Amino acid sequence: MKVFVTGATGFVGGHVARELAARGAELRLLARRSSNLASIQDLVSGSAAETIIGDLLEPDSLRNAIRHCDAIMHVAADYRLWVRDPDTMVRTNVEGTRALLRIAREENVPRFVYTSSVATMGFKTDGTIVDENAPVTLGDMIGPYKRSKFLAEQVALEAARAGQSVIILNPTTPIGAGDLKPTPTGRIVVDFLNKKFPAYVDTGLNLVDVEEVARTHADALNPGTGRPGERYILGGENLTLKQILDKMSAIAGLPSPSMKVPHSVAMVFAFFDEIIAGRLLGKEPRATVEAVRMGKKKMFASSAKAERELGFRVVPVSQALRCAIDWFREHHYAPM
Repeated sequence: MKVFVTGATGFVGGHVARELAARGAELRLLARRSSNLASIQDLVSGSAAETIIGDLLEPDSLRNAIRHCDAIMHVAADYRLWVRDPDTMVRTNVEGTRALLRIAREENVPRFVYTSSVATMGFKTDGTIVDENAPVTLGDMIGPYKRSKFLAEQVALEAARAGQSVIILNPTTPIGAGDLKPTPTGRIVVDFLNKKFPAYVDTGLNLVDVEEVARTHADALNPGTGRPGERYILGGENLTLKQILDKMSAIAGLPSPSMKVPHSVAMVFAFFDEIIAGRLLGKEPRATVEAVRMGKKKMFASSAKAERELGFRVVPVSQALRCAIDWFREHHYAPM
């Protein structure tokens, strides 16, 4: 099977590319000229993959690479919780997805797997566990990342309703080794390991082993797996932030913060961090107002549908957390 993969230089996409390569797929991996290829270097240097230099902002330049492929695995996304120019994020996440779907139709690519996000679900402030049927609108989306992923998902759903074979996967919060950038989730681990996590707020996440996410992406290419036009949450354990910190404490041998701060205090810190780091110094803030706003909702989710229809496995997240901690330490993001 010949598969065109976007986002392979990123965290989830890199794991997806490795899983596909292990199953014998012939891979064409999209990378920008500025991309760090470290996570896929062994795939490219061997015979498992070919690097395609291009950009989702110039999608028609990718047509020749997409032609004759059996599937497109669209994992790439601009995933930042703070961005100077939200329009760039929209163009990448929404219009890039729209263009890839169009080219896939024009080139008769029979299968399209779109990696969305659990962020598009309708979460509550009371910790209710939600599934794919929870009511949600664009107005529920906080920040440009969530809005762009919601809009991109609508584009994919529209294509499926028009008859294109599109399956939408919604990972929760992937964790594991190889988070090179790192992602906002990986930054939580790095900050904890560097003792930059003095307090916590009352929030919650669903953590999922990135290897299970990658396995299910590969399974989604199998004929008869999943239903076109359906969304599937890929999750693991529902945990409060305090529970996550306690788990990391037990693994890393570091103290877990005991001070809980109100969201209002975190909001003030984020406000000034955005001004000082973001606007004055031109750096990405450690905390953002939108991240604090998102934290008021516990992002607890059910993966029952993916278990039934995709064979997804919900596994304990401790091993993935250990892999992440060991990898960050081994690669000098934090002291041993």
